[in-house]
Amino acid sequence: MSTLSVEMLAAAAPTAPITSAGHAQLGIAVLVGIAVIVLLISRFKLHAFLSLTVGSLVLGAVAGAPLDKVITSFTTGLGSTVAGVGVLIALGSILGKLLADSGGADQIVDTILARASRSSMPWAIVLIAGVIGLPLFFEVGIVLLIPVVLLVAKRGGHNLMRIGIPALAGLSVMHGLVPPHPGPLAAIDAIGANLGVTLALGVLVAVPTAIIAGPLFSRVAARWVDVTPPEKLVPQRPSEELERRPGFGVTVATVLLPVVLMLVKALVDVVVDDPKAHVQRVADVIGSPLIALLAAVLVGMFTLGRAAGFGRERLAGTVEKSLVPIAGILLIVGAGGGFKQTLIDVGVGRMILDISKDWSVSALLLAWLIAVGIRLATGSATVATISAAGLVAPLAADMSTTHAALLVLAVGAGSLFFSHVNDAGFWMVKEYFGMSVGQTLKTWSLMETVISVVGLGFVMLLSLVL
Repeated sequence: MSTLSVEMLAAAAPTAPITSAGHAQLGIAVLVGIAVIVLLISRFKLHAFLSLTVGSLVLGAVAGAPLDKVITSFTTGLGSTVAGVGVLIALGSILGKLLADSGGADQIVDTILARASRSSMPWAIVLIAGVIGLPLFFEVGIVLLIPVVLLVAKRGGHNLMRIGIPALAGLSVMHGLVPPHPGPLAAIDAIGANLGVTLALGVLVAVPTAIIAGPLFSRVAARWVDVTPPEKLVPQRPSEELERRPGFGVTVATVLLPVVLMLVKALVDVVVDDPKAHVQRVADVIGSPLIALLAAVLVGMFTLGRAAGFGRERLAGTVEKSLVPIAGILLIVGAGGGFKQTLIDVGVGRMILDISKDWSVSALLLAWLIAVGIRLATGSATVATISAAGLVAPLAADMSTTHAALLVLAVGAGSLFFSHVNDAGFWMVKEYFGMSVGQTLKTWSLMETVISVVGLGFVMLLSLVL
């Protein structure tokens, strides 16, 4: 089943919406709900959690649904989303903090850069960003890599775009396509995809996408924009105050441990395919996201923390500090899940299937287009991923395991499309690199678009052969 028409899957849509509103009213409700969210976030600078909450209530009210039912839908969606991905986000944040504070991330960076020539530097940077980006949130990855990007560009006499674009591409691709990042995890949960298969296919799509949007696109971006690295924005590297730091090999092994465990589970599921087999039961346990990430965190306390000379108090402090910044992320992800559930329960999923049942369009392309629309409107890749995943979840009902995973990746690719002024990442990149709005649009925004379109292309190619 290489492509799936929407008509084939129309029967999979929810059959008991909480409102009987017509398509026109539902369409207006969706537009008004998203417009309220955009207005509150961009114009009134209201936190995304509150904006999504208000937008969900407005959506339900305009759709004509009973307000008590809308509240129930929102809280149910919020609770199920946080229950599904909340612990995983927390564990990923702890591992990322251990990696940064112990100097393990710096060790990876310095080792690779010491062996890279001038011509291969953009390729080394995208490799670094990809490896470090596995356990780190995008914003944390930017903060971590900015000193390296600015230092390499200055000392090597590189155009900042030749170094900066590959770093941003590596981080962004991981953020949008590869679990355990919040967006992909939430999409997997909403669509009911297999995490191990999605992880494997996500890496398969991410590698060539990062190469095209990173080292290759940076050649074009460097011709369009030439900026000098702003020295005042170079923060202190965490490892500069450490007497020692973990080795390169053990650091990489720790970062990749959860990935390996989840891939082992996916491989055993394919090869054994017997739920009663002892080896599959063991693989299902050690390869579950919770156990895989928990194992990496516990191992990291020794291979990263202890190796850097951290005592019990320092380790406890690192864990505590890692959890504080994700409170907002968890609330946003949860509210995104609530908005998603409200969309589903008022019948928007059925509406989309009804009005598009005669379209000869791939379900993967439809998922990508929906995610693109929400991304452009809200500016948040995570919100776009969660909301779009909820809308297209009915399409996965009759899909194979691999195609359900590809549906997740199509949504993830769409969620990265053309970051602009309503995206916090846009302003972060602009300020760190000392660019104007126009320069940021010509580099960062176009790079995100390249990632989105190229990622979709590889997803569609895989759908033809799997």
